[in-house]
Amino acid sequence: MQTDSGQPAYSAPARQFHWVTAAFVFVMIPVGVIMAERGEQNIWDGTTNALYSGHKLAGFILLFVLIARLGYRLVMGAPPDEPTLAPWQKTVSHVTHWAIYAVLFAQIMTGWIGVSLYPALDIFGLFSLPGLVAPDEAAAARVLMAHKLFGFLLVALIAMHVGASLYHHFIRKDGVLRRMLPKKT
Repeated sequence: MQTDSGQPAYSAPARQFHWVTAAFVFVMIPVGVIMAERGEQNIWDGTTNALYSGHKLAGFILLFVLIARLGYRLVMGAPPDEPTLAPWQKTVSHVTHWAIYAVLFAQIMTGWIGVSLYPALDIFGLFSLPGLVAPDEAAAARVLMAHKLFGFLLVALIAMHVGASLYHHFIRKDGVLRRMLPKKT
């Protein structure tokens, strides 16, 4: 695949995985903040339950998207780096991308383990997620605190990722961002 300028670009499936993941994360973060705030204020109503159920379900789906995305990336690879990047920029880019993958996985798993420990596995009263560990509310509090901290780390990494993309697009005017944008038809 190539950008309009002829530079190597990510394949259509890689771009789709990227934007689907981004959409999930950009919805799940504010929902997570709102539901946690409602829980801390002891507001346990249908809205709060729907927020928790939706957040858990989206996280579970995102786990499978992430596994498919990583599998695709490992099998198909990625295009060569933008040729105008300095070696340090390539290193920071690679570290940031793999850190986002790792933190996303840790975020999802601490959420699932946390609700397993609590236990709060019910989804909209329709079904329950499989429990990963035996209930232990004290451990749940610790694991869900890690889930929250991974959320903050994820936001920081995403801000760095988006900021770098915008810097490259608007300041450097190179092809870094265009490599991941949907292809014009």
